Amino acid sequence: MPGSGPPAGRVVPGPRESAALVFGSSAAVLVVELVALRLLAPYLGLTLETNTLVIGLALAAIALGSWAGGRAADVVDPRRALAPLLGGSGVVVAATPFLVRGAAESAGGSLLLLATAVTIGVPGALLSAVTPMVTKLALTSLAETGTVVGRLSGIGTAGSIVGTVLTGFVLVSAVPISGILVGLGVLLALAAVVVGVRVRGPRGVAPTLALVLAGTGLGGLAAAVAPGGCDVETQYHCARVDTDPERSSGRVLVLDGLRHSYVDLSDATHLEFEYVQAVASVVDAVLPAGEPLAAYHLGGGGLTLPRYLAETRPGTTSLVSEIDPGVVAVDRDLLGLETGPALEVRVEDGRLGLASLADNSRDLVVGDAFGGVSVPWHLTTREAVAEVRRVLRREGVYAANLIDHGPLAFARAEVATLREVFDHVALVARPGAFDRTAGGNVVVVASDEPLDLAAVTRGLADRDLGWEVRADADLDAWVGDADVLTDDRAPVDQLLTPFAEG
Repeated sequence: MPGSGPPAGRVVPGPRESAALVFGSSAAVLVVELVALRLLAPYLGLTLETNTLVIGLALAAIALGSWAGGRAADVVDPRRALAPLLGGSGVVVAATPFLVRGAAESAGGSLLLLATAVTIGVPGALLSAVTPMVTKLALTSLAETGTVVGRLSGIGTAGSIVGTVLTGFVLVSAVPISGILVGLGVLLALAAVVVGVRVRGPRGVAPTLALVLAGTGLGGLAAAVAPGGCDVETQYHCARVDTDPERSSGRVLVLDGLRHSYVDLSDATHLEFEYVQAVASVVDAVLPAGEPLAAYHLGGGGLTLPRYLAETRPGTTSLVSEIDPGVVAVDRDLLGLETGPALEVRVEDGRLGLASLADNSRDLVVGDAFGGVSVPWHLTTREAVAEVRRVLRREGVYAANLIDHGPLAFARAEVATLREVFDHVALVARPGAFDRTAGGNVVVVASDEPLDLAAVTRGLADRDLGWEVRADADLDAWVGDADVLTDDRAPVDQLLTPFAEG
C-alpha cells in the first residue's frame, strides 16, 4: 500500500537488534542501581534505609519509564526516540559519581537526596522506556502480540540478571565506582550514535552527536566542580590522605569526606583521635602493662592501633580483617604499612574472619568496623559477640568503637547485647553520653574478668580526655529496656539517630 513501511533511510530494528537494545538497557538499569548503593553508603550508611531508598527509586523509575515509554510509542515514531533515550541516560550516568559526591560533600541533606533521585530516576526511566518503544517497532500484527511481548519481556529480565551478576561479582571488585558509571555512560552514548545511524540514517548522526558532546561537557564540568578528590578510588570509598598542617609527619585517612584514621609516620605512639586514645587507655589499664598481646582487629582503616600496640608492647601480634582491599593498598602505599609476623592484614568480612579464629586464642579484640558512620549490623548481634567471646581468653578484653547520637538507642542496645554474653561490661564516653545530651564516639568494653575501672579512669585523666567510665550496675538505668540485638532481629539502621556534624 502506498505510504506504508518506514520512511526512506529508516530501518526497523531486526529481532537481534531489538533483543540487544532491550537486554542492554535492562542490564544498565541494574548496574546503576547496584553501584548507587556503593556510592551512597559513605554518606547515608550501608543501611536498610539506603537500600530501600535506592531500590524504591529504581522501581519507581522503571514503572514510570515503562508507562511513559508505552504512551509515547503510540504518539511519536519510536525510531526517533531510541537514540535520545540512550544518549540522555548515558549523559546522566556518566555524571552521577561527580554529582552525588559533590552534593554530599558540599551541602548534604536534601541536596544529596535530590541528586540521588535525579541520577537514579532519570536514567532508570529513560532506559526503561526503550523496551515499550522496541516492542512497538517489533509488532507487525496482532496475531503475534503475545509472542513478541513475552520474548522481549524475558530478554529484558535476562538483561537485568546479567547486569546484577556482572556488577556484583566482577565490576565492583575490578573497577572503581566512578569508572563503572563513566564507562557505562560512554557505552550508552556510543550505542545512541549507532542506533541513531541505524534507524534514522545519516540524519540521525548530528543530533545524537550533539547530545553526546553536550553530555561530555556536562560530565567534565561536574568533575571539575565536584569538591575534594581521590588519591585512590576503592571498591567502597573515595580515599585520600591529607597531611596535617600542624604536624609534618601526621597523615589523615579521609574516606568519602570523613576523617577515619590519623597516622603519625614517625611516631606510632601519637594518637590524635579521642576515641583511639580511649581504647588505648582501656588496653593499657586492664591488660598487663608492657606485655605482648595476641590481638585481633575488626576493621583496619589506617591501622593506628595495631601500630601503637607494636610500638608499646614489643612482641605483640595483630591480625586485622579489613573488607576493602583499596584501603589496605592506601595503608601500604601512602601510610607506610609494613606487614609481617607482627602484623597480618586479611581482606575479608569481619564476621567471617572471627569464625576462622581458634578458641581462646586472643588477649584483645578491637571492634572498629564501619559502613559509612554505622557499625555493620551483623557485627553487633548476640551471635557475633558470642564469637568474640569464643576467641578471647578468660582474661581477654573486647573494646568496640561505636557512633551514635540523640537518645543513643543503638549504643544502649549494643551494651545490652554485650551484657547478655560477657560477665563484665563498661562504657567509656564523654559525660554528655551518660545523660543522653551528647553523642559521637563511645567505647564499650567487655570481659569475663572484672575490669579495673580505677585504672581506666586514671588512664583517661593522664591523657586529659575528659571522658568517664561506667560499668555494671551503674549502667542499669542508662541501658534501660533496650533490646538485645540478634541475628534474627537487629534493627541497627532504625536505632541509629541520623548523623549530625559536630
